[in-house]
Amino acid sequence: MNNEDLIKKIETVRKKMISVGMSNGFTSPETIKLSQTLDNLFNLGRGLLR
Repeated sequence: MNNEDLIKKIETVRKKMISVGMSNGFTSPETIKLSQTLDNLFNLGRGLLR
C-alpha cells in the first residue's frame, strides 16, 4: 500500500466512524471497532514514514 492509498483509506474509515458514531453513539461496538481500525492505519502510516 502506498501513501496515497493509505491516506484515502484513512479518510474513508474516518468518515464512516464519524457517521456511525453520530447514529449509534461514540461508545457503540461498531464505532470502537472503526476507531481501532483507524488507529491501525495510522500506525501503518507511521511505519511507512520511517
